[in-house]
Amino acid sequence: MNVDMNTIRFLGAAQLFVFVASLLSNQLLKSLVGSGDISESLVNISENLPRMRISTLVALLNCLGIVTLGALFYIVLNEQNKILALVALGCFLAEGITLAVSKIGAYGLISLSQEFVAAGAPESTYFQSLGDFLYNSVDQKGYDIHMLFFCVGAILWYSLLHVSGFVPPLISIWGIVAVCLISIPVLLSLIGIDFLPAGILALPYAPYELVLGVWLIFKGFN
Repeated sequence: MNVDMNTIRFLGAAQLFVFVASLLSNQLLKSLVGSGDISESLVNISENLPRMRISTLVALLNCLGIVTLGALFYIVLNEQNKILALVALGCFLAEGITLAVSKIGAYGLISLSQEFVAAGAPESTYFQSLGDFLYNSVDQKGYDIHMLFFCVGAILWYSLLHVSGFVPPLISIWGIVAVCLISIPVLLSLIGIDFLPAGILALPYAPYELVLGVWLIFKGFN
């Protein structure tokens, strides 16, 4: 493959950035949401506004990282199959846009939490209904839709990586299988079915982006 080594390093760096940004943003948000009780979550958010703002900002930066990652994947792999590469690029663009839109929900929780606490944290009011909508229907459902675009795009990218021989077969096959496993709870969630072992199915993919990113950076210096 006739690909500039700097592009390979940038691709690896973009992969690592998306890995770190996604992990950081999600963990910060989960630390505030806690058990899922919306009243408790609103109080936690109001008491930790900087953490909530950082979570949202990092998520938006991650959206830019996803778009950049898709563009770099396309530059590296479009010679393998331009149609599949374009479809995969479109999926990553849709992934980044959907994730950005979903963060409207998380951002809305900031002002809502302040109003909720200022009102004395009343029980059974529109605050809980609106908070539930912003978090579960906007942020989390938007996240599920973004994951659907990710799964389709990632399967295509990793398949093209496998065909290209640009990475060891073990790495590309690992990615394809791991994303296929993630797709199961994502699809079930979108049709309203809670899949309890979702975290277990995500374990094979958890370190993958880190491994792929490091390998691509290492390859870029060879």
